[in-house]
Amino acid sequence: MNEFEKKIIQNPSDLQTILKKWRKEKQIIVFTNGCFDIIHLGHLKLLKESKKLGDKLIIGLNSDESVKNLKGKGRPINNSYNRSIMLATLSFVDLIVFFSEKTPLKLIKKISPNVLTKGGDYNINSIVGAKKVLSSGGDVKIIPLIPNLSTSDLIKKYKL
Repeated sequence: MNEFEKKIIQNPSDLQTILKKWRKEKQIIVFTNGCFDIIHLGHLKLLKESKKLGDKLIIGLNSDESVKNLKGKGRPINNSYNRSIMLATLSFVDLIVFFSEKTPLKLIKKISPNVLTKGGDYNINSIVGAKKVLSSGGDVKIIPLIPNLSTSDLIKKYKL
């Protein structure tokens, strides 16, 4: 296992062990999620700005099947291993946890982050898990998007 693969959680009990340690250390845990199919500047901005809101950044990463169900035929462009390794190479990403459900609600409930972030194409009422995080005393932050930059637009532009 290389240094980047260590950031990718395969076993749910490993996640709980890490979270317990971080909580004992009073670390502020930030969570965001997405497909991150073709990583672009907008993704990097979301992740870097998210990390600034706490000590540890966890990404909930859609499984390949989940991406296909959300985005349709031909997606994901990059498989889960490739997407997770690319994200793991980023210094401001601490952990990556896959989820296969349509939404990351179960994962958010497991993690119970101090801060939940999403991109500016969401509002507080459309962010899955926002009510849970707010009711637990956490915060929800919306990170402004870079205009005209999305994976779907890139795919259309380059006809991938």
